[in-house]
Amino acid sequence: MRLDIGASLRLFGGLSGLLERVRADLAAMDIPAQLAVAATPLAALWLARTGGNAVCPDLAATRERLAAVPLPALQLAPPLARRVEDFGLRCVGDLLALPRAGLGARVGKPLLLDLGRALGEIADPQTCFVFPEQFEQALELPAPVDATPVLLFAAQRLIAALAGWLAVRNGAVREIECLIDHGHGATTALPLAFSAPVHQAARIERVLKERLDAVHLPAPALALRLAAGDVTPREQRSHALFDGAGQGDEALADLMDRLVARLGPQAVQGLACHADHRPERASRPVAGKPSATLQAPPPRPLWLVEPPEALPERHGRPQRGGALVLVAGPERIESGWWDGGDARRDYFIAIDAAGRRLWIFRDPRPPGGWFLQGVFA
Repeated sequence: MRLDIGASLRLFGGLSGLLERVRADLAAMDIPAQLAVAATPLAALWLARTGGNAVCPDLAATRERLAAVPLPALQLAPPLARRVEDFGLRCVGDLLALPRAGLGARVGKPLLLDLGRALGEIADPQTCFVFPEQFEQALELPAPVDATPVLLFAAQRLIAALAGWLAVRNGAVREIECLIDHGHGATTALPLAFSAPVHQAARIERVLKERLDAVHLPAPALALRLAAGDVTPREQRSHALFDGAGQGDEALADLMDRLVARLGPQAVQGLACHADHRPERASRPVAGKPSATLQAPPPRPLWLVEPPEALPERHGRPQRGGALVLVAGPERIESGWWDGGDARRDYFIAIDAAGRRLWIFRDPRPPGGWFLQGVFA
């Protein structure tokens, strides 16, 4: 593969930074490769075939390094390779030392054109690589595998390739299909579902690990296949002003995904927002496919007391093991007049003697009173 990296050097902090990133990505995908950098695409290909990790940042260095390239690196057609060898030529430098006209008469014009392209004397436009619209990649295992930890290690290569494909498309996926091939038409399907679009390799690996830990292989695995279809545009977020900002939602989604993968979709319930201002009706449990998000307009506790606990009052202050200290509020919630559940409440955040944060409200209607609605974690 030949890549034009000239326009990307500044983005990655120079040539050394880009090469370091490429080597790290290839290692993560367990792809053996020989890298070479040259001023022309064909020269880079020839240098890579020599296995010397050559780095020639300009045309002068490229021409100097090409002179030592052995002719087998050019992968000439066998008849032409034998003819050149009969002439006693062993490297590109030997070709360049001969008059071009006489060399062309003996070896043909195509080789002269290749020399011109490699030396930068002739333009060598490359065909642009177009990433496929759908991701599907298979990996044949070097030996039959019956241990799921080994399968996870092998799958990391496919997951890294998927993460790279998503990065290029600036997309994310909610569903991934992992297929384990046992041979003779026998397969084990492991569909992976996510509560929110995902593109990070680490999150995909964690969910796949939970699925593999719970599966029993009916026969040794011979190959793996990973496929992803529908891609959604990746949500663009502003950079966080403070460390950790915005990480809570992602951590919660990751936890939901792993629980669903381990216990099954019917054993895990999420909370879906409901269009109702009354706290006891503002969220509803959702089971099954993890497509619901856990949301609540802050500040709201996840632990609600049902029914609300009546609190004693002394000198106009609510009590619960002592006087409560009101630290925020009031927030008026008035709703439900249309369905018989009329509610009119003034909410406060209070702190009790043990330092716990409580969500309490006062009912302004007769007979009134204070009530405990929820407890903050």
